[in-house]
Amino acid sequence: MIWAALTVSTVLLLLSLPIFLVFGVGSSMIAILDLGLPWATLLQTSFGGITKQILLAIPLFIFAGYVMVRGGIATRLVNLCMALVGHWPGGLGVAMVLSMGFFAAFCGSILAAITAVGTILMPRMIEGGYPKPFVVVLAAMAALLEALIPPSNAAIIYSSLTQVPVARTFAAGIVPGLVLMLMLTVFVALRCRNMPRAAKATGGERRTALVAAGSALLTPVIVLGGIYGGFLTAAESAAVAGVWAIIVGFTIYRELTFKGLGEALMSTTIATSAIFIIIAMAKFLSVVLTFTQAPQQLIAGLTDLGATRLTFLLMVAVACLLLGTFIEVVPIFYLVIPMTLAALPIFEVDPVHYYVVLGAFIGMGLLTPPVCVGLYTGAAAIGLSPEKAFRELPGFLLLGLLYGLLMILVPSLATWLPSHV
Repeated sequence: MIWAALTVSTVLLLLSLPIFLVFGVGSSMIAILDLGLPWATLLQTSFGGITKQILLAIPLFIFAGYVMVRGGIATRLVNLCMALVGHWPGGLGVAMVLSMGFFAAFCGSILAAITAVGTILMPRMIEGGYPKPFVVVLAAMAALLEALIPPSNAAIIYSSLTQVPVARTFAAGIVPGLVLMLMLTVFVALRCRNMPRAAKATGGERRTALVAAGSALLTPVIVLGGIYGGFLTAAESAAVAGVWAIIVGFTIYRELTFKGLGEALMSTTIATSAIFIIIAMAKFLSVVLTFTQAPQQLIAGLTDLGATRLTFLLMVAVACLLLGTFIEVVPIFYLVIPMTLAALPIFEVDPVHYYVVLGAFIGMGLLTPPVCVGLYTGAAAIGLSPEKAFRELPGFLLLGLLYGLLMILVPSLATWLPSHV
């Protein structure tokens, strides 16, 4: 029955059916027909999986991000970054990276970041002579920062699966996120050093941009300060971020309208539904793994092969890269973590280090075809055929691989800050 379920799941995946159906159909076949479990067990587990209090932060952070897009916050962040680095070599591209990093500290939604920052900066870059394929791939690659810099939806999902405190998971992504920003900045500056540069902003222009973005820059202070100060949970801080975004959009920047607020709610509903239906169906898989003891069998096999901590992480990295070519980010977390979590103490892998390694390699799925959601989103924003952007992928993928290997080989980049939380 297991092979029949795997065959059915593979066929459904090849037919491009939604991934929640792949999880649900294959797992329920094994659970009901092979293991003899009642539907009630699957439904109770599924319901329990989507009603964890920590997951409430996901729709709230997504909502805050969409309100920021429609309330003028994203525009002011981009203007600030342009004032700071627009005159550098590859200044517009560097501003894209810096803007994505700032926006990552506000909402944690990858596609919202591409929509918010990309739709503002990509047309400017194209007008400045940057090739469209390069612009699209840069936006998708820079959006990986959203999976690392807190508050991150990926960190929330990881914490819900591993029971690692979300404050530690958030902290783990800060230094790796800054390292990725630095690597992307150097790459863009070298790659685009001959592109036209913007005029250097005066001190007054920079102060004006900073003051204009001041209300926006308070958001991460409120969110992370509330969490690390012990005043707020992740869900409560997300709710505060949404309220603050509404206040800023309506009363300070005065660009948010009731229509825009309704659109933000609708976009949040769609994005949240897509995530939570995957979580619900992925819990079917967790039931199957528990009853079949597949994780224990995997660990025994790795131990028999003489796997070490390094080989274990490299094998997981390769698996994430392969899965990322045809599965989106969220389902990969729900597929890989239940299978490998029990191996972490055996191979002496710190859970927060493991989160960063997974985030680095799973996040590259935003770029790797055919299921390269980040690249498709960026291409759609400027009306470019995604296939035309593929020729720019090798350089960015090589950079991503080097970054991922650095995260594997230097675990202190991920573990230093959480050890002080």
